[in-house]
Amino acid sequence: MPYVNIKVTGGSEAPTEEQKNELIKGVTDLLVRVLNKNPAATVVVIDEVPMENWGIDGESVPVRRKKQAQTAG
Repeated sequence: MPYVNIKVTGGSEAPTEEQKNELIKGVTDLLVRVLNKNPAATVVVIDEVPMENWGIDGESVPVRRKKQAQTAG
């Protein structure tokens, strides 16, 4: 039974219900096509993670974005 966990940003950048449905269908179809997996046994979970819980290069994403905005403006 394949289990796929997709993590995306939440809040204002969260995917819509339609986008989530498309991700679930697309990932399921990919596993069927590439690995010949049974779609009835394929689990896809989408986790929305708050932006402040994402970190890149030692900084939270909101901090990085503030710095980028300051250098751009």
